Amino acid sequence: MEKLKFAVVDLETTGHSPEKGDRIIQIAIMFIENGELVKEYVRFVNPGQPIPVFIQELTGISEQDVASAPEFGEIALEVSEMLTGWVFTAHNTQFDLPFLQKEFARCAVPLWQGRQIDTVELAKIVFPSAVSYRLKELTEELSIPLPSAHRADDDAKAAAYLLLRCIEKVEQLPERTISLLHKRSFTLKSDISVLFHLALNGRRSRTADDHLPRFRGIPYRRAGLLVRPENRHPAFPDSREAKDSLLRSTYASYETRASQLEFMDTAWDSLQRGTEVMVEVPTGMGKTISYLLPAAVHAIQQSRPVIVSTYTNHLADKIIGEEASAVASALSMPVHAVVLKGRSHYISLGKFAELLLSGESSYDNVFTEMQLLVWLTETATGDLNELNLSGGGMLYIDRVRKRSSKLQEDEMDADYHRLALQNCRNADLVITNHSLLLSDGDTRDRMIEDASGLIVDEAHQLIHAAYKTNEVIFSFTNWKYVMGQISSEAEDQISSRLESLLVRKKMYRSRKKEALVRAFDSFLKAFDDSVRELVGPESIRRGHVKGSRLHIELDQIPADRDILTEADAALGRLIGCMEEYAGALVLETDSLSPKEHAVLAEWQYWTDELRMKRGEWVELFLEEGEDGTVWMEQDERSIPGSLQVIKSPYDSARVIRKALSPFFEAGQGVVWTSGTMTVKSDERFVARQLGAQADVPVKKLLAPAHFYKGAQLFIVEDMPDIQQVSQAEYVEEVAEAVVQTVMVTGGRLFVLFTSQDMLKHTYDLIYDSGLLEEYALIAQGISSGSRYRLLKSFRQYGKAVLFGTNSFWEGVDVPGNDLSAIIIVRLPFSSPSEPIFKAKTAQLNKHGQNAFSGYALPEAILRLRQGFGRLIRSSEDTGFFIILDRRIETKSYGKKFLEALPDVPVKKVSLARMVDELDNCYNK
Repeated sequence: MEKLKFAVVDLETTGHSPEKGDRIIQIAIMFIENGELVKEYVRFVNPGQPIPVFIQELTGISEQDVASAPEFGEIALEVSEMLTGWVFTAHNTQFDLPFLQKEFARCAVPLWQGRQIDTVELAKIVFPSAVSYRLKELTEELSIPLPSAHRADDDAKAAAYLLLRCIEKVEQLPERTISLLHKRSFTLKSDISVLFHLALNGRRSRTADDHLPRFRGIPYRRAGLLVRPENRHPAFPDSREAKDSLLRSTYASYETRASQLEFMDTAWDSLQRGTEVMVEVPTGMGKTISYLLPAAVHAIQQSRPVIVSTYTNHLADKIIGEEASAVASALSMPVHAVVLKGRSHYISLGKFAELLLSGESSYDNVFTEMQLLVWLTETATGDLNELNLSGGGMLYIDRVRKRSSKLQEDEMDADYHRLALQNCRNADLVITNHSLLLSDGDTRDRMIEDASGLIVDEAHQLIHAAYKTNEVIFSFTNWKYVMGQISSEAEDQISSRLESLLVRKKMYRSRKKEALVRAFDSFLKAFDDSVRELVGPESIRRGHVKGSRLHIELDQIPADRDILTEADAALGRLIGCMEEYAGALVLETDSLSPKEHAVLAEWQYWTDELRMKRGEWVELFLEEGEDGTVWMEQDERSIPGSLQVIKSPYDSARVIRKALSPFFEAGQGVVWTSGTMTVKSDERFVARQLGAQADVPVKKLLAPAHFYKGAQLFIVEDMPDIQQVSQAEYVEEVAEAVVQTVMVTGGRLFVLFTSQDMLKHTYDLIYDSGLLEEYALIAQGISSGSRYRLLKSFRQYGKAVLFGTNSFWEGVDVPGNDLSAIIIVRLPFSSPSEPIFKAKTAQLNKHGQNAFSGYALPEAILRLRQGFGRLIRSSEDTGFFIILDRRIETKSYGKKFLEALPDVPVKKVSLARMVDELDNCYNK
């Protein structure tokens, strides 16, 4: 990149808006020439106004630092002249450049002109799998020094080194990949195209020899094929001493736990004898290694894999990345573990190649194509979950997911999903997720046909997965999106491109186009009529309001069935017209060029999408059956845009037993395990919902007596009764309790809710108060990112508070002092209006059972136990479990919650007394 000179700029300011009087307090410019940092310019700037306290805390820049510094007007011309002739670069140029330009204008200095490069945009392309593109997280992942984030000098230098790393990565890409990137880069928001142009010329001048194979001209990294190693003869350690020795040699901090060793024996016995067993293993007991080790030994001896099913793909990836290597180390031999996910998690290279040829032009689509082109040169799995994409990118990704098991000849050796299935045959451990285990398709069938046993981890979550996996969902916005793809006559849309192709091929027939337009208009009218039926005043009157959302059981809506039937018929006519419109091209497929074939394939893709949606329409609105419950959701603030209709089964046992029947019929061992498998009053509560027969044993293992010695439980007595005050009043008291607790613990706190609505109101109240502005407030559903990314952010900040709902009650591992306390805002009962919960309790009541004591209470107790399990992950951990919901002491069922928790000190205190005790503890 010797022809370009970069000026990497970072500003610290009093706020975001120079129009409202915000000013620069520090400016830093790093000058890069010939690939090296050649000069630095760093100045404090006197803003001529007070620096807000939170800015001082964020940046570490005080009033004293800028007191004797020049105002920006005194250095504006100097800065402008220095930047002249250099490529303006910043980590988010959309902030730094406009702010600087406005300051130049205010100081009557000529505006900067030239090329600009945004390292956020560039990094997203060249590092498409990065966890985060915030400068602090990105530089940490790339091992780029950043001593003090939010200081202009450190930020600018880190961004400068990030730019050099990005350029280095670009130059290492295959020449063909660089060429494809360059062709698409003119759509970008900054002038990154010049980087690809120079990199391309550099590669050509060196005549580099690319080593990656190509699929229809696209370089990609081919997934490796596993070969089962020979001469492996592992033995399961029978004695306690042998197990201790193995685990001690693997884990430096290993401590003997009787329950862990007992679980290893139980899992081994089940797999060897082909029996079924359920085991509750306390959190922090080393559960994963305890089932993986016997599973690996059994699989190697049988030369057939053991399947391990987990709740989330993230947990599956963690097992592959950490736990499987620990098993190999313990056994002193290679252990092959592979992750297998559902077909749609993998990229279809054939579909991607078609879309590249079809001429996408929108920013989101082109940007995502560029990310995929780089990612394909480095992925070993083809798993699209590896990518960190924007919302617009996800719509494009949905179009390149693998949807069919049918492959063209040139796809056979390049299909990641097919290779993953082949590797299952030669693997020892196949790690999958509950959704795939419960699915009905060839991927699942091929995965289990060679299995020698099954481990179901987080088994209680298989119940929830049984509902979610079998859901059918109608989404108004999704339907409108698909319809928009077909109806748009814009030049770059599929309808226009298909018409142009038909004209070129002399296959265009105006009568077919007119019939298609009529069919679309007819369907659109019928669709809109149906939606009006669903969201009319009667729905609002009958709906249950949860926050701003309405939950309505579909059978309560007096919708005209004839209108819904007409929409189905109109959709059928539209699909027929779409097939007829492109029919002549289908007959001449062999004569089409690859680009022409890509246009036809895209039209067929959207035709198939409508065909699938028609099936969903029939199942939701026209079929009758008692195998599930159907309900409608909508947000009063955005009707009909928020409309969803959902159908889900309510009998999880039947779904699960049917899916796992091949294991039982083959007499293979099945081990169910979880940290919460039992309730004191009903030891088989979870077992029944999993469909386990009455003779399947449920073992409950115990943690060592000293394991929870570092935990304390507080019940705050002076909180208002949640059932006697409004939500607004309760939220005010919750916010006060959170603020006071955070101030004495220094953060490192989870606040767990059962409602997103209450979470949002509490978060907003605390945020607006400014009382915790020096803390990182991370909120599920508000802060951007997945659960995994929110958790990573929480760990990275020393002073952080995480506000979470249902998914943070369990499956979250924050060991050591990274988590100091958990606040339970209310006891985790399901809302009586939740459709599945409502259907389950209705069934129980119908059969003369008490739905509260038989279902609602045990479910809530299990969830509270899971919440407690986040706090203590080892015998060295300390932490405080704080319950704000007074029902735990005022209601008769409250003692059942306390009895279910480990035996730790329980203190019933006022908020002020609790804060004093926490303060004393931390002062010690």
